[in-house]
Amino acid sequence: TRLDALVLRAGFAPTIYAARQLVSHGHFEVNGVRTNVPSFRVREGDRIEVRPKSKKTEYFKQLKDAIAGAQKPDWVDVDADKLVGTVTALPTRDQMPLELNEQLVVEYYSR
Repeated sequence: TRLDALVLRAGFAPTIYAARQLVSHGHFEVNGVRTNVPSFRVREGDRIEVRPKSKKTEYFKQLKDAIAGAQKPDWVDVDADKLVGTVTALPTRDQMPLELNEQLVVEYYSR
């Protein structure tokens, strides 16, 4: 539910590092408020959009075509033309792209 992770999942950035940089440079608004904190926690119903000034840059002009063809998670609704993403629901454990054996973590820390 971090803002930089949502920017990546919505297709606004190719890597998590690029997503973090785009957020840090202030290219996104959350619910109409400029946000430059990558660790900002988004909630269900939050609207993430590219700032109007940033939409004029060459990066975001080219990004519209890439977003339309990208695969997005079920819990994010993305409008490629307006460069807007909306969190429709919080992701469940099976929707997260991590391969993690939680039992191994519990066993490690229970020593």
